Amino acid sequence: MKERLKSLVPKSAFVRGVSVLVGGTAGAQALMILASPLLTRLYTPEDFGLLAVYGGLLALFTVVASLRYELAIPLPENHTEAANLVVLSLLIVLMMTSVSGLMVWLAGKQIAYALDSPTLAMYFWLLPVGVFFSGIYKVFNYWGVRTKAFGDIARTRVSQTLTTLAIQILGFKLGGMALIVGQASGQGVGSFRLARNAFTYQEFKTCSLQGCLAAAKRYKQFPLYSTGSGLFNTAGTQLPPLLFAALFSASSAGLYALASRILKLPMTVLGGAIGQVYFSNLAEAQRKSKLPALVERGFLSLLKLSMPVAAVFMIVAPDLFSFVFGESWRLSGEVARWMTPWLVFQFIGSPLSAVYFVAEKEKMGLIFQVAMFSFRVVSVWVGYHYFEFVGTLIIFSTISAISYLFYIFSVLVIARARFRWCTFLFIKEVTLVLISITPSLYFYHTNSDVWMYFCLFIFLLLFYVPRFRLIYR
Repeated sequence: MKERLKSLVPKSAFVRGVSVLVGGTAGAQALMILASPLLTRLYTPEDFGLLAVYGGLLALFTVVASLRYELAIPLPENHTEAANLVVLSLLIVLMMTSVSGLMVWLAGKQIAYALDSPTLAMYFWLLPVGVFFSGIYKVFNYWGVRTKAFGDIARTRVSQTLTTLAIQILGFKLGGMALIVGQASGQGVGSFRLARNAFTYQEFKTCSLQGCLAAAKRYKQFPLYSTGSGLFNTAGTQLPPLLFAALFSASSAGLYALASRILKLPMTVLGGAIGQVYFSNLAEAQRKSKLPALVERGFLSLLKLSMPVAAVFMIVAPDLFSFVFGESWRLSGEVARWMTPWLVFQFIGSPLSAVYFVAEKEKMGLIFQVAMFSFRVVSVWVGYHYFEFVGTLIIFSTISAISYLFYIFSVLVIARARFRWCTFLFIKEVTLVLISITPSLYFYHTNSDVWMYFCLFIFLLLFYVPRFRLIYR
């Protein structure tokens, strides 16, 4: 029995690390999924729109909370330099928290009215709170990535979700305020656990101002290029809820917010876990000149993992949202259907984007992010002037999908992976999925739901059983 149990443990250290993070994150997101039908019945699309606007602004500040120095924490060969990076990052978080507080004090009301969310003006003081909590958590999270403390990171994910849901469910009579307070409070939960474990390392006792300044100079490319890259990337992602609220209505932003929340669950559970473990392995692979092989394997695994389930979700999304969240949220399912291709490519590209950091090509990454952001802004502008909300969303999602596809290919080039081989695999996978999903599409259009779901089940079974066995080993 002991030997049999051992045989169930993944052989790869990478897969074991991912499994631990996936376990904790999956538990947290399972709670979120179970609570979502209740939340959609306790809150209106307008309430979710308020949360989406707050979350968008918080995300923009969070991405620059430590000027991206936290991304450099896994890179140094010794813990002393990494510890100085941690201290440097924490000092910058305090500075950015003060900047966000000053912005709220001086222009919070004007910003809230400009985004057609006047109610947000009363709760804008929660923005610097969220910036502080999110910033310190990210810093200690990357120290955990460096030291491979994936179990601790996984446990903090669960505690964050429990805190957020407890506040949002118990405080539903407060309306959108409870959603915002829950979001802000949940951000920093777990920081103490990660910080306590980090400070057990003796290297923190040797940190100094000179060490912090030396680390700041050594990794100056992160604030110079990666901060801009991350800001444009996040702005492109958070652009829709902010603009949909300002140009259409808070309800439109709420419909988008729920679709985005559900679609990003697999990105959080799998993509985030893979990305963090992948980052720690990429840094080591770069030092050992094994980067191309690791990037190719990552690209192939993420491609095979995401494509089949994405095709299924595009078919069933409206009915699924209507059944789970209520008929008033069916349009959110239509939104989710059109967002799926974009978020699939983002799911593949996000873990691979760490190549820009380990190869120290942040400047090229910044150029790509600026171009992607510009195209996406133009797509929303065109959609607003010529189409309604859904038409604008379709244009935006299409441009986003194309942009992320080019971004993925740029990573392959930087890593010196076999570009033609990877392109052939991508075309082969897309073609195979489209051909295999055709019977389900036929039954969907003929309203034969039983046969459609049967074909979808067989489709997923045939695709995933052999693939999980391969990835697991």
